Amino acid sequence: MRALISVYDKSGIGELAQGLADLGWDLVSSGGTAQMLRDAGLSVADTADITGFPAILGHRVVTLHPKIHGGILADRTNPEHVAEMEQYGIEGIDLVVGNLYPFGADPSAFTHGGDAAEDLIDIGGPAMVRAAAKNHAQVGVVVDPAEYDGVLAELTADGSLSAATRRRLARAAFAHTAAYDAAVVAWFDEGDGDLLAPTLHVAATREHRTLRYGENPHQKAALYRTQGANPWWATATQHGGMALSYLNLYDADAAWVLAHDLGSAGGTAPDRPTVTIIKHANPCGVAVADTLAEAYQRAFDCDPRSAFGGIVALNRVVDDATVVEMVAAAQADVVIAPGYGPGVIEALQAKRKNTRLLEAVAPVGPTRHLRPVSGGWLVQEPHRVVSTPDQWQVVTTRQPTPAELTDAALAFRVCAATISNSIVLVKDGVAWGIGAGQQNRVEAGQIAAEKAAGRATGGACASDAFYPFPDGIEAAAAAGVAVIVQPGGSVRDDENIAKANELGVAMVFTGERQFKH
Repeated sequence: MRALISVYDKSGIGELAQGLADLGWDLVSSGGTAQMLRDAGLSVADTADITGFPAILGHRVVTLHPKIHGGILADRTNPEHVAEMEQYGIEGIDLVVGNLYPFGADPSAFTHGGDAAEDLIDIGGPAMVRAAAKNHAQVGVVVDPAEYDGVLAELTADGSLSAATRRRLARAAFAHTAAYDAAVVAWFDEGDGDLLAPTLHVAATREHRTLRYGENPHQKAALYRTQGANPWWATATQHGGMALSYLNLYDADAAWVLAHDLGSAGGTAPDRPTVTIIKHANPCGVAVADTLAEAYQRAFDCDPRSAFGGIVALNRVVDDATVVEMVAAAQADVVIAPGYGPGVIEALQAKRKNTRLLEAVAPVGPTRHLRPVSGGWLVQEPHRVVSTPDQWQVVTTRQPTPAELTDAALAFRVCAATISNSIVLVKDGVAWGIGAGQQNRVEAGQIAAEKAAGRATGGACASDAFYPFPDGIEAAAAAGVAVIVQPGGSVRDDENIAKANELGVAMVFTGERQFKH
C-alpha cells in the first residue's frame, strides 16, 4: 500500500505518517513535507525519483505527471488500466493526503516564494485531491487534519478504509476544492470591484452549533459559516439554557446589529448605552440613554406585551442595576451582550432560568445580501442607512430643534431596521411607537400612535418611504410629534409640505427610501 503525502499545513502529519509506516505502508512525498518526514526518521520516496523530474518552474510543477496521476486514477479492476500501468511503470497510490496553499495569505510569507497573490493559487494540490476523490472507489483522500486519527484508527482496525468512509472523504475533498476555487473567484471579483459578478459562488461550512429546529419545530435547520467570515455568533459563548432555534439566532442577529448601529447612530453621534428588543424580526423596543439600566427599562416600556419572549441586545456589559430592571420585566428568550459583570449571570439565571445568555463580540456587516427565491437568489448590497442628518433638507417653515433632530435621526434608523411599511415615533431617545409590516402606511402610523399612547408628544415621526397623501402628515401631527422625517419624492410633496406648515410641524426630507422586507 502506498500513500502520497503532500501538505502545506503540516499539523499532525508526522503522527499520521508514522502510523502508516508502522502498518507497513510505503510513503511518497516531496519538498518540505518529504524533508520533515525524513527528519522524523521515516523512509520516504521522493516524487522526483518516481517522475524523473525535480520540482520545476519555481515549484509550480511537482506532481503533475502521469506516474503520479496514473497511480491515483487507475481503475485496478480494469485489465486495460492494469496493462497500461505495467507498460509505463506506474505504481498504484492508495491514499492521498493533501491540503492546499494558503490562498489569501501574505505572498511574502509563502514557503515557495513569489510576491503576487497568484503564486498562492495551488494547481498540483487540487489536481491530486480531485483525482483521488474521483477514484474514491479505490483510493482514499484526506484534506482535513482532523480526520487523521479516525483514518489511522480504521486502517489499523480493518486494514483498509470502507467504501462509506472513502465516499465521505471524497465528498469532503470536492467541497474543499470547490471552496478554494470560490475564494479565488471572490479575489478576482474584489479586485475588479464587482459586487454583482456574472456568477455567484457561495462557500460555507456547517457549524457545530446545533439549532433546535427551523422556523417551526417540524423543520430541520443548521447554521453555516461563509468561508473567510468571522461572524459574532461563531465565537459567542452561551451561558446556560437549551440550544438556540433558527429564529432565535435570526432575531438575535437583528437585535445585535441594531444595538450597535444605534449606539453610535451609525457613527454620526457619540457612543451611548443602547438596548434593542426584537420580536419576529422587528424591533418592539428601542432606547438610547445615559445608563444601560435606564435604556433597558425604557426599551421594555415601549411595548411590554410584545417584549415577552423577545430577544434583548445590550451594547454594554450588563451590570447589577440593569439586572434589577431585567428581572422585574417580562422574560426574554435570549439576551445578548458584550459581557456580564461579576455575579450577573448567576443573578439572571436564578430568576430567568430559561433565558439563554449570549456573550459576543461586535457584529461585522456582510459584503452583500443574499435572499433565496424559487430556483435562484436575489443579491444586493447590504442594507444600510446612507444619509446623515447634516445632509437632510428641512422643507417646512418651522425648523426642528437640535433635540427634535436627534430624535428624528434615531427614528429613521429604527424605521430602516423595521419591516415595511413602517412608521416609528421617538421621543427623548426612546422608540415609543413602532408600526411594522403593514400593507399601507396609514395603518402603520395608526399602530405606532396607539403603541406610543401620547408618549412621543414633542418628538419625531419617521416613515420608511414617502407619504403619498397628506393624511399621513395629519396622523403624525395627531400623535403629537414636532418633526416628521421621511424620504420625500411623492408627486404630492407640495401638498404634504403645505399640510405640515398648516399644522405647525417641522418636516425633513432624507432623499433616501428605506424599505425592508
